[in-house]
Amino acid sequence: MIVKIISKILALFERKPMYPMIDDATIIQRLMLNEGVRNKAYYCPAGKLTIGIGRNLDDNPLTAEEIAVIGHNCRGKCITNEQAAYLCRNNIAQVKAQLDRELPWWRTLDIDRQFVMIDLCFNMGIKKLLTFKKTLNSIATGYYIKAGDQLMQSKYAMQVGVRARRNAYALKTGEWIVNPPEHF
Repeated sequence: MIVKIISKILALFERKPMYPMIDDATIIQRLMLNEGVRNKAYYCPAGKLTIGIGRNLDDNPLTAEEIAVIGHNCRGKCITNEQAAYLCRNNIAQVKAQLDRELPWWRTLDIDRQFVMIDLCFNMGIKKLLTFKKTLNSIATGYYIKAGDQLMQSKYAMQVGVRARRNAYALKTGEWIVNPPEHF
């Protein structure tokens, strides 16, 4: 509730980003590290049919346009790395639109914290992300160290390991790194 109120207040004032926006090439590179790249469909730990750079085919099936570009629905045939990147760019556009709709203040964050918001939404979906009310409130109000600590105390952190540490480290320091220390 508090996060939605803050989001609506910020939207009313039409805050402009204080920082440039993170570019899609950087997002894809980081998502490739977090998600991996699989050219053949597989079942992720949550039991969802997935392909490419974390494209959940069960909850986010290919559009008619994507099928036309790829040439098939990805459920029985492999895709190339270029096709995986194409699908990932489409996912990124969806995630950005969801964040803009639900948490418009995310665009006022620095580049590495923008990525954290994209990565969280990409990984768990907007509905689940919105349940992280305390963490989102801490991010929205600039309490980044607290937000990082809250993220690391979640079930999410236990499930995704180093990915959560990367995101918590970026929240706390404003710097996204591949190998964050165990304790920070």
